[in-house]
Amino acid sequence: MESFHGKVLCVDVGQRSVQEERIDDTVFLEFLGGKGLGSRLLVKNTLAGFEPYSQDSVIVFATGPVTGTRVLGSSRYGVFCKSPLTGVYCESYAGGSVAEPLSRTGYDAVVIKGISSSPVYLEISSGGVEFHDASHLWGKETYETEDIVRKEVSRKDVGIVVIGPAGENLVRFAVIENDYWRSAGRTGAGAVLGSKKIKALVFHGEKQRKVAKPSVLKRVWKETGQKTKTDPAIMNYRRLGTPMLVATTNENGAFPTKYWSRGTFESWRNISAPALLEQCRVKPKACPKCPLACGNLTEVIDGRHRGLRIEGPEYETIYAFGGLCLIDNIREIAYLNDLCDRLGIDTITAGNLAAFAIEASHRKVINERIDYGDVDGIAELLHRIVHRRGIGAILAEGIIHASREWGLEDLAIHVKGLEPGGYDPRVLKGMGLAYATSDRGACHLRATVYKAELSGMIAPDQIEGKAEVLIDFEDRHTLFDSLILCRFFRDLYPWELLSLIIEGTTGRQLDKSQLSRIAANITSEVRQFNLREGMSAADDTLPKRFFEEPLEDSGKILPKSEFDRMLSDYYRLREWAQAG
Repeated sequence: MESFHGKVLCVDVGQRSVQEERIDDTVFLEFLGGKGLGSRLLVKNTLAGFEPYSQDSVIVFATGPVTGTRVLGSSRYGVFCKSPLTGVYCESYAGGSVAEPLSRTGYDAVVIKGISSSPVYLEISSGGVEFHDASHLWGKETYETEDIVRKEVSRKDVGIVVIGPAGENLVRFAVIENDYWRSAGRTGAGAVLGSKKIKALVFHGEKQRKVAKPSVLKRVWKETGQKTKTDPAIMNYRRLGTPMLVATTNENGAFPTKYWSRGTFESWRNISAPALLEQCRVKPKACPKCPLACGNLTEVIDGRHRGLRIEGPEYETIYAFGGLCLIDNIREIAYLNDLCDRLGIDTITAGNLAAFAIEASHRKVINERIDYGDVDGIAELLHRIVHRRGIGAILAEGIIHASREWGLEDLAIHVKGLEPGGYDPRVLKGMGLAYATSDRGACHLRATVYKAELSGMIAPDQIEGKAEVLIDFEDRHTLFDSLILCRFFRDLYPWELLSLIIEGTTGRQLDKSQLSRIAANITSEVRQFNLREGMSAADDTLPKRFFEEPLEDSGKILPKSEFDRMLSDYYRLREWAQAG
């Protein structure tokens, strides 16, 4: 099969040992690359019940068959491990400049295990692996770390990933950063690197992928490229980026506000895409081989944060700090976004925990005084979390731990320990099913069924047929993550084009049913991993508040009977037992 190197690099940082392994073609036939390969390697290299911070824990970096090709949207890598936040499957993806140098090492995946006795950064290339002392980097923020490593390696063609103080201090939602502002966020992969004393990884090499049918990929490239130049929705997306969702979700009453008590924010205009364009200097920024340029390179032009530069803030960060914490200034949200990136923490979880702490303060459960809209109080809280000071040490352990410590388990919003994205399931009911069944917890990206509900593809309140729509989205997105393709190309790559992309890269001609079967293989592999690690069907549920507490502004609720119907349909269509 073309477009695969057919090799995995296994690194033990404790033993400073390196080993190559060949990958059997049947693995690619059943799982492709990316998520499929990464998940297979995670299962293969671990035993049931292993601890995320133990010697036996592994973390996998993987590329997909489109990495390094001319396919648009292919500049992404994936990270796979056991989450220290949820105790189950962790996957995360990031764009930027890392994917191609990782592929040029000549490996489809890198598996890292063991624990280093001292801080280290790894330089992985087609010529081997070098272990560099990182004692001088320990304690430094992400931007500075990346700058120093880039200077020390002294090459231009490298991809660099780093962790910040949060990863070093084992904050359970620490991220892995690259290109300053690109994050493999959610579920704590940065903390797993920190537990291994790995401050950074550097990738470079000379290997090139071969594709099976270059002419087919050229056809896809031309067809996709033309559409990106003329499609009004894509052009609008390029101009406004993900912040344009603020207006859409607020208009539909699904913008999570005041820690999930409301679905609209009165001051939403102050944190919308137009507000960002008016109050900051914004330029579109793209990953390599991407015409969408969804990243907003933002510079604050006045006020106390004048001169602050950041890529973002993205919609999810705006909802988490703006909606949940009632911060009504886009420049202040950019400031908190920058702080999270420097320290190396996930903005969705950080914003949720900040709002949760505010509620705890209001209810006098904790002694600290922190209020909605208190930017400086929230900023200080983030520092306390990252450095594990006071209540920060409690919040650093995640929402399940904090809610138990404070006796607020019925207030806490999460699924399997992961907080949802910015789409309230009492309005967008399909997102309730998506959150409950996502393999890494309450994730909005595994299926993005909010797209179907907000665009009129299926009514948000409709229950009949909702599981079918979700699975169709989920299967296609699973293939995206196994190729690995950017999620924002979901409207550009329907099933037919995915089939052509796979034919062009691997030579295999597969129809939708065959592609769906591969996606189902991957979904079942991950499900079995989660079951092996102690998850059960009882975990495929939502916080009681979504079932019992109506939104204050609209009165909407997701009846438990409707949720149960969707979940039963999902299990049946997945050909799983009703016990999950």
